[in-house]
Amino acid sequence: MAKKKRSALKRIRQTERRTTIKTVARSAARSAVKTARSAIEKGGEAVQEAVAEAASMLDRAAKRGAIHKNAARRSRSRVAKRAAKSTKKA
Repeated sequence: MAKKKRSALKRIRQTERRTTIKTVARSAARSAVKTARSAIEKGGEAVQEAVAEAASMLDRAAKRGAIHKNAARRSRSRVAKRAAKSTKKA
């Protein structure tokens, strides 16, 4: 069997590292969105803080390339719209 080249081994290391970083960012963004949605359902003072945190995590994930920029913007918009609708009801 042929030996793997040094450049191929380096690319494998880079890919593993990048995948881990992006997975963490994507997971954090999804968790923040879920937290914001549950805060919106419950209502109260924590809504704006949770929405801001979700927006921040989505932007970070988009900056790192974990999710597409427009997907992050779309999620931000939906969470903000849902929050505005819930505060309007109350």
